Amino acid sequence: MEWIIENEILRVTVNGHGAEMTSVCKKETGEELLWTADPSVWGRHAPLLFPYCGKLKDGRYTHKGTVYEGGGHGFARDMDYVLEEKTQDSITLKLEANALTMEKYPFAFRLLVTYQLDGNTVRHKVSVANDGEEEMPFGIGFHPAFLCPFDAQHKAEDYVVRFSQPETPTQIMTGQTDGLVTGEKAVYFEQQTEIPMSDEIFAHDSICFTDLKSARMSLVEKDTGKAVNVEVTGFPYVLLWSAAGPLHFVCIEPWMSLPDARDADGEWTHKPCAAVLSEGEQYEVTLSMEFAR
Repeated sequence: MEWIIENEILRVTVNGHGAEMTSVCKKETGEELLWTADPSVWGRHAPLLFPYCGKLKDGRYTHKGTVYEGGGHGFARDMDYVLEEKTQDSITLKLEANALTMEKYPFAFRLLVTYQLDGNTVRHKVSVANDGEEEMPFGIGFHPAFLCPFDAQHKAEDYVVRFSQPETPTQIMTGQTDGLVTGEKAVYFEQQTEIPMSDEIFAHDSICFTDLKSARMSLVEKDTGKAVNVEVTGFPYVLLWSAAGPLHFVCIEPWMSLPDARDADGEWTHKPCAAVLSEGEQYEVTLSMEFAR
């Protein structure tokens, strides 16, 4: 099922499957601002990553002697949520642990996913609660894909990803084929503010940054100044990604945790995570996306 929320500037469509935004429309012009999920390129729009980000080593992990299998980015993006609350400009959807999720993640979690419009900004808040007795480690991340080029008159080279201040970011290296953290790091560049886009920049998969000082990362159309501004304060990792080949979209992905390392032992409780919740505890994280177009 889909729901629409709107204000004077934006009309946003949210699908109950995955609690995923499937459209962000600028009402004045009718422009679509979010990637349209063409399955021949990449068939998603803005999935939520839970209870882990990226890949598991060998596609599995172990908890209390039981092996659990899982694909990339966890299962929350592929589950059906129920409507918790809706107003004209906001919506909250809920996913609770059930028989299907227990086969993949043996914890009594509860997710509340809220989208709130504020002018030309979409705030995507996720609340995670532990309704069980056992301590609950988890990872979480965001994966929004923004249409790029913004229109047919521009090409990939007309865009940059811009930091809000000069950066010397650390790049965490991951394997191109296995997606696992290799243990290697590199300085991406020194005291610069812009990463030029091109049709080749993501030929070797994503770029994972840590140690950022910027409060914001923006996808900017150079000649017009039109931009999508993503607040990244408080996120230890931010990834840039798009499908290989001609540029159709750019993902700016703030994550609270990383994929498995190549030397991971597979034990769930040994995996670096966003948080560990005790019984009854809650955790909240919010992604703000300003569509300054």
